[in-house]
Amino acid sequence: MEKCTDAKACTVLLRGGSKDVLNEIERNLSDAMQVVRNVVFDPRMLPGGGATELAIAHAIARSVKDVEGIKKWPYAAIGNALEVIPRTLAQNCGANVIRLLTELRTKHSLPDGQGHTWGVNGITGVAVDMHKLGMNVI
Repeated sequence: MEKCTDAKACTVLLRGGSKDVLNEIERNLSDAMQVVRNVVFDPRMLPGGGATELAIAHAIARSVKDVEGIKKWPYAAIGNALEVIPRTLAQNCGANVIRLLTELRTKHSLPDGQGHTWGVNGITGVAVDMHKLGMNVI
C-alpha cells in the first residue's frame, strides 16, 4: 500500500492464532477503517487525552446544584463515570492518578473555559493542553 501511486483497491491479509483472534482482529480493523472514513467525510474532532470527558464531567458537576430532589444523585454519578476515561489513561501510563486528576480538575475549573482542552499525555503521564500536544479540535 505504501508504494502504490494510484491505487483503486487493496487487499488486507489478516492472520491470527485462532478463529476467535482472527475475528477480533477483523472487527478492530473494520472499526479503524470506519473511524478514518468518518474523519475524511466530517473532519471535526474533539481533543483527546480525556479532555472532552473531563470538560463534560466538570459541566455536569457545576450544574448538579440546579437539579432538585433525588434526581441529583444519578445526574452526579454520570459526571463521575466520565472521569473513568482520563483515570484509565493515567493508570495505563504509570502516572500518579490522584495527583494528575486533581491537576486536571483544577485546569478545567479555570474561568471562561480556559482549561477545557487539558488532558492526559498518554506517553509521559502528565497533564498537557491537547492543542499544544497536537490533538487539536478542527
